[in-house]
Amino acid sequence: MMEKIELEIGGKLVSFEIGRVAKQAGGAVLATCGDTQMLATSTMDKEPVERSDFFPLTVDYFEKMYAAGKIPGGFFKREGRPSENEILGSRLIDRPLRPLFPVQFRRPVQIVVYVLSSDGEISPEILGINAASLASLLSDEPFTEAVGAVKVGLLDSKFVINPSEKEIEEKSALSLSIAGTKDALLMIEAGAKEVSESQMIDAMGLALEEIRKIAIVQEEFASRFGKPKVAVPEIIVDEAVKNEIEPVLLDKIKLALQNKEKLTRERALEDIKEEIIAEYSEKYQDKINDVSFIFDYVLRNYARQQTLTGARLDGRARAEIRPISIEVGVLKRTHGSALFTRGQTQVLSIVTLAGKGQGQLIESLDEESITKRYMHYYNFPPFSVGEVKPMRGPSRREIGHGALAERALVPVLPSEEKFPYTMRVVSEVLESNGSTSMASTCGSTLALMDAGVPITKPVAGIAMGLIKEGDQYVVLTDIQGAEDHLGDMDFKVTGTTDGITALQMDIKIKGIDLDILGKALDQAKDARLELLEKMLAVIPKPRDTISPYAPRIFTLQIKTDKIGLIIGPGGRTIKSIIGDTDSEINIEPDGKVYIAASSEELGRDIKQKILGLVAEPEVGKIYHGVVVDVRDFGALVQILPNYVGLLHVSQISDKFVKDIRKEVRTGDKFDVKVMKVEDDGKIQLTRKFANNDSQKKE
Repeated sequence: MMEKIELEIGGKLVSFEIGRVAKQAGGAVLATCGDTQMLATSTMDKEPVERSDFFPLTVDYFEKMYAAGKIPGGFFKREGRPSENEILGSRLIDRPLRPLFPVQFRRPVQIVVYVLSSDGEISPEILGINAASLASLLSDEPFTEAVGAVKVGLLDSKFVINPSEKEIEEKSALSLSIAGTKDALLMIEAGAKEVSESQMIDAMGLALEEIRKIAIVQEEFASRFGKPKVAVPEIIVDEAVKNEIEPVLLDKIKLALQNKEKLTRERALEDIKEEIIAEYSEKYQDKINDVSFIFDYVLRNYARQQTLTGARLDGRARAEIRPISIEVGVLKRTHGSALFTRGQTQVLSIVTLAGKGQGQLIESLDEESITKRYMHYYNFPPFSVGEVKPMRGPSRREIGHGALAERALVPVLPSEEKFPYTMRVVSEVLESNGSTSMASTCGSTLALMDAGVPITKPVAGIAMGLIKEGDQYVVLTDIQGAEDHLGDMDFKVTGTTDGITALQMDIKIKGIDLDILGKALDQAKDARLELLEKMLAVIPKPRDTISPYAPRIFTLQIKTDKIGLIIGPGGRTIKSIIGDTDSEINIEPDGKVYIAASSEELGRDIKQKILGLVAEPEVGKIYHGVVVDVRDFGALVQILPNYVGLLHVSQISDKFVKDIRKEVRTGDKFDVKVMKVEDDGKIQLTRKFANNDSQKKE
């Protein structure tokens, strides 16, 4: 049976349809807004995953190229592994849904979202969150509270719900993706051009009103057409076991938590867990899982209660930042580098500068291929946490953290006109105890400044945490790994002295209100300003010059009808210049030419060569030409790479020339002056002129 609901979101009509497609999935929704259509399915496995300590949820988001009437580029025409944008979309959909599933649920759930048709007007990921929420509500999964999502832009100082992608790209000072239930917020992802904390809270408040409407409609629809929900097994712990073990555990855990050093503390806690399991394994053979659960419960409860009363695990105050250490220029041959250490988190950021042609080509649904001139990549090796694991391609987490730190710096990058370089930053996590993405943001800023990139302002990042029990809560500044693991929120905030450039919030509880978020943003601002002060004390401004090992870039403007002269037949001319000089030359359709050379001198030589290729003969100008042919009536002289003029026999000398071949030979070089350029392009030359300083010479 097909059913459909419609509602207006941000002035656009959105519909959700069920019973038409994918009817064997646990829940399936066809969502439509304008000409954008998406399919979201949510399906649960039959059996739980044994011995799992987390809820096995998988979200896969796919942007099918047929949705925009395109065939994938490259040699293979079938979509391959997920693109970076698809991975980021998968994470965006996952984050608001995951907290609403019961923490003890162990049956795998897979949510699959397809973009089937795209008009480029709306963010498909936002529509995907709404569709995935409804699909999960309609299924038999224990998902009972709807999630609504919108995007908020800031156009001409006014907030706009679900602006077009073009408006976000070209006009908006804010791109805020936000999701929540009808009562509270669950997920935030934002890029901004130095938006204030108060503006950000206002945007969230407006979004929450729209989210509430979406969630209510979903829940009403699911109450009519949803499947009965499966029962969730309760966690039942033997009270006798709990009463016997808890006091023993508590004393040992208190002692272990006195270790301020991360690895020492973690190993002490692991030893306690192993000892308690070994000690009680014979007595409580059939309840050994209870022993493990009690350990986790006691540790979590004690650490959280201690933090709520003002005692953080490492002894810091609630708003205190860990000790900071900063070095720049640490690598000798790279174009820029910085080592940023915050407590036991350490990141090495490295900048590489290159020509325009080294940008990352991105194939997207709704645009022609675009080229990114700034890229940030984040690597998290296992040794950074003292572990041994296979090192393969980047994980979803690494891609997500890299994108966040990249987005944080975009608003302060110099324009292409001012700094025509491609910039690539790689952040290598060398030690991790929380907030590595924010350390990467600080490291990126410092490395760019060390590389001589004229960023408009430095950017710093800080991760905020939350412990909340009922109405009592505490917001923590600069959370370490254990506080992230045991806490309820990971709220990353980046910005300059004048405003926010990026946000990312994940939570583990069923929503956070605006009061908590406002406090977190204010506290984050104080920390950000403190960090920026420490960073500027090490490197007050970008270096005046770029590294001697970085390429030198020259630009020039030519007429568009001259582009072919530089390229040459089959690209031979430009390939010859590039091959002979080991340089990079890129020509834009508007005639702008970018030259990347290994030195200033070489760059200037290439520039002059290109100018020579496109130069046009000027009447009255003197050129140093070469004779390419001799005829009875005169000599043909090449004065520019693409121009040959006629030096008539009567213009060779003031004297009468009886035999031209006695005066001029092929290969001779001498100065000639342009007398006239005919309408048909023929050039008349002369040698009968006086050499004086007032004449122009090429």
